[in-house]
Amino acid sequence: EGEGEGDAESFLACACGSELRVVSAADASAIGEPIDGDSEAVTGIALSPDSRLLFAAGHSKLIRVWDLASRTCIRSWKGHDGPVMAMACHASGGLLATAGADKKVCVWDVDGGFCTHFFRGHTGVVTTIMFHKDPKRLLLFSGSDDGTVRVWNLESKKCIAVLNAHFSTVTSLALSEDGLTLLSAGRDKVVNVWDLRKYASKKTIPAYEMIEGVSFIGPGSGILACLGVEAAKLKEKTDGYFLTVGERGIVRIWCLESAVCVFEQQSSDVTINSENEESRRGFTATTMLPDDQGILCVTADQQFLFYSCTRTDEGTFQLNLYKRLIGYNDEILDLKFVGEEEQYLAVATNLEQVRVYDVASMSCSYVLAGHTEIVVCLDTCVSASGKTLVVTGSKDNTVSV
Repeated sequence: EGEGEGDAESFLACACGSELRVVSAADASAIGEPIDGDSEAVTGIALSPDSRLLFAAGHSKLIRVWDLASRTCIRSWKGHDGPVMAMACHASGGLLATAGADKKVCVWDVDGGFCTHFFRGHTGVVTTIMFHKDPKRLLLFSGSDDGTVRVWNLESKKCIAVLNAHFSTVTSLALSEDGLTLLSAGRDKVVNVWDLRKYASKKTIPAYEMIEGVSFIGPGSGILACLGVEAAKLKEKTDGYFLTVGERGIVRIWCLESAVCVFEQQSSDVTINSENEESRRGFTATTMLPDDQGILCVTADQQFLFYSCTRTDEGTFQLNLYKRLIGYNDEILDLKFVGEEEQYLAVATNLEQVRVYDVASMSCSYVLAGHTEIVVCLDTCVSASGKTLVVTGSKDNTVSV
C-alpha cells in the first residue's frame, strides 16, 4: 500500500492481485480505471515524493513506473532474480530502492531505469527497505528474514554497518525526526533501538507480540498533545514516542526513554480468524498520516483503518476509529439496507463476517463477527421496541441476530 496527496485529493494506492488501484482516502471510491500492474501478483509498490509516479513490481520480476495522470507505463526494466518484496523512493525522486526475495538490495535511476547500486550481504529474503529522510545523507537501510538490518552508504557503495539483534524476520523500520535513532521491529516480539552515530544498540524493548509495523510519532503531533506530553518537555528528550501494531490487531504507543507502553487499545477493531495463518497477523502495517490527520493501519484482509485521538475532560487519552475502508470483498452473496432511514448497507461476502457500510461515505461502520463459516444470507428489520436488527445465516448451520 502507499498513500499520497495529489493536486485534488488525498488518495491510497493499493495492489490487488495483478492490478493497481487508486482510491480516494475519503470514501474509498475509485479514482480512474484500475492499472494492469503486472502479469502476475504485485508484491511491492511505492509512490514518488510528489505522488505523480507509482512504482510496482511482482512475481514477473519486472519493475514498472506508472504515470498516474495518464495511467501509462512510462518505463520498465528487469529487476531481481525473484519477486520484489519492498520498495522505497528517495526524497529527491530520482532513486528507487528495491528489496528482493533473491537476498539482494538494488538502487535504480528512475529516469534511466539502470542500476546504480547492487548490494549483497543478506542471507535471507530482504523484507523491508528505507532511505534516510535527510536527502544529504545518502544512506539506505534494509531488513531481512535473516534477522539483520544493514546500513548501506550510497557514496562509497559499501555496507557500513550490520545491526544484528533480532532472532526472526525484521518486518519494519522507522527513523526519528532528527535522523539519529533507528527502530527495527520483528516477529521475535521485540523492538530494537539503534544509535546511528555509533551504529550500536541502545536498548531492546519487549513487545510480547509479533510486530508488523513501527512508526515514530513526530514531536509536533496532536497525538502527543492528547497524551499530555508538553512540547517543551519533549525537546529535552532525544528519543520521543513511537507506535507499534502487530498480530493482536491493536495500536500501542511507547515512550522510548522509559521503554514503557503509555497507551494500549483495550480491544481490537480487527476481526482475526485464528484458523487463517494470514489474518492472524492482525495489523500488517502502520503510518502516521500527514497534516496531523492521525494514524492509518492496514490489515491482512485489505482493510484501511483511520484513527484520530482525543483527550477527555478527565485527561484520559482516547484513540477513535473514524473511518474504515474495505478492500477486495470477493463474491457478494447478499445485501440489505439497514434502519428506517436506510443509511446503512449490510453486505455478506465470502467471509465469516458481515460488514455494515455507511451509505453516505461508504466507510465500513460495523463488522458483525461470530460465525465460523461463510455468511450466505441476511435480512434486516426494526423491532417493535425500535431496535435495528440484522439476522444472518451461515454455512456453519447457525442463525445469528
